[in-house]
Amino acid sequence: MTATEKPEHYSPGYHSLEHRSLGTGGLRVSAIGLGCMSLSGIYGSAEDASSEDLVHYAIDQGVDHFDSSDMYGWGHNETLLGRALKGRRNQVVLATKFGQTRREGQPNGVDGRPDYVRSACEASLKRLGTDVIDLYYQHRVDPAVPIEETVGAMADLVRQGKVRFLGLSEARPETIRRAHKVHPIAAVQTEYSLLYRAEAEETRETTRALGIGFVAYSPLGRGLLTGTIRELADISGRRADFPRFQGENFAHNRALVQQVEAMAAGKGCTPSQLVLAWLLAQGQDVAAIPGTRHRHRLDENIGALAVRLSPGEIARLAEIVPAGAAAGTRYPAGGMQTVYL
Repeated sequence: MTATEKPEHYSPGYHSLEHRSLGTGGLRVSAIGLGCMSLSGIYGSAEDASSEDLVHYAIDQGVDHFDSSDMYGWGHNETLLGRALKGRRNQVVLATKFGQTRREGQPNGVDGRPDYVRSACEASLKRLGTDVIDLYYQHRVDPAVPIEETVGAMADLVRQGKVRFLGLSEARPETIRRAHKVHPIAAVQTEYSLLYRAEAEETRETTRALGIGFVAYSPLGRGLLTGTIRELADISGRRADFPRFQGENFAHNRALVQQVEAMAAGKGCTPSQLVLAWLLAQGQDVAAIPGTRHRHRLDENIGALAVRLSPGEIARLAEIVPAGAAAGTRYPAGGMQTVYL
């Protein structure tokens, strides 16, 4: 089977949700997918049984785009997802990522060497309990390895039938163009939300021109845009490490979100639904993968697909939160050195 052929194992979910194409090779996913990182305790404790139940529930609702990484729980997330998808693998597009390495007591490392690409893929296939990964991303660009070498090794995986489509995460436009010359890139994944969009929108100028899909992670601003984080006391765990949630930055960002909340109330939807609808209105090339551990939040996110925004409302949201208006970088200082490379 080639990367352009429709996979024999794939069939749509039970319920019909809006679908969008990622790239030009035939890969289609539900416009709202599920980012699975929080199922590995990143934003609070998560029980495996409940997480597996959420995956099953999501599929039943028509969600068929599941995004994991070998870095989420350092293998835990892929193992959990593999268990949850037993008997249901043919109903989903399974995406995972490689490239971040664990360094105890230090920031994560990166590795884009061809040998590492091959070994990482084999390990992910085993944990996921599948013989093919639908969409395989380089999670972070390795500045020490030419992108042509990394993507060349990823292309070998496609030829071997172990991967169907290739993606990049947090790659800058020039990197994307170089990679795409080696092998077609189906999707680029970058943080993209009403709050944090400057780099994403710059990247999309390139992905649109090349016919590459754009997958927005953290489309709810790591929870800031949900309207549920109202004061510093609401911030705990990993979020506390992010500059956007600290001191004056948080107060500034919270004031922006309050304006979003007011507009959502007038529209008769939740803030999450409003900003997800805004994001999806940016173009048919955009798909979103909000993360959650809860059924009611999944339902809320899917509900964004029913929210219709007029051109005036889309423009008004962009005026309320102009590009670059959010305070605080997307990651702590160490993390910022590994993104948009």
